Amino acid sequence: MTVDTPYASVRQADGADEQAVLDVLTEAFMNDPLACWLFPEASERGRLQSHFYRHLLAHPTAEAYLIGGRAGASLWLAPAADRTPTDDAPEADQEAVFGENGARLRAVGEALARRHPDHEPHLYLACMGVAGGRQGAGLGTAMLRHRLERADADGLAAYLEASSPRSRDLYLRHGFEDLGEPVRVADSPLLWPMWRRPRP
Repeated sequence: MTVDTPYASVRQADGADEQAVLDVLTEAFMNDPLACWLFPEASERGRLQSHFYRHLLAHPTAEAYLIGGRAGASLWLAPAADRTPTDDAPEADQEAVFGENGARLRAVGEALARRHPDHEPHLYLACMGVAGGRQGAGLGTAMLRHRLERADADGLAAYLEASSPRSRDLYLRHGFEDLGEPVRVADSPLLWPMWRRPRP
């Protein structure tokens, strides 16, 4: 499905787009404070990020979207009411791939899983990023509007964790509210769990 916006065209990615989604997200988060904390070795960060996003794309409910060709990407999941997206994580495989970074990744995942709502079905925005040079042009807004309009029509709430004050501000403008206090693991950057009720 393709939707034209005043900013660019948003379309749902298919199997042929997997590498494009991985490339956009990896580039968009290369210097993100959380990605730098999780994967401090700069020379390995891109490879490890790509593996992390590939694992999310393999989730049975994953929906990926691209905007403006390869300018931005978003990845949504739809966990059941009594589960979180990390319930299906293949722990042994992750440990083998992430090595010593696995402990940080696991600690953040566990802290966020404790805060992830499980009381009703909802959409989970696992990640959304815009490639360098295109940030601030309204692409994130267009991607959010595209999926949230459908969520509203379906009566679905939405959840995410903002990884920066700037992204938190964007989500606040689109109806998300803080869901409790921010999360921090050891000396990690703050993460803001956020919840959005469907709009009529």
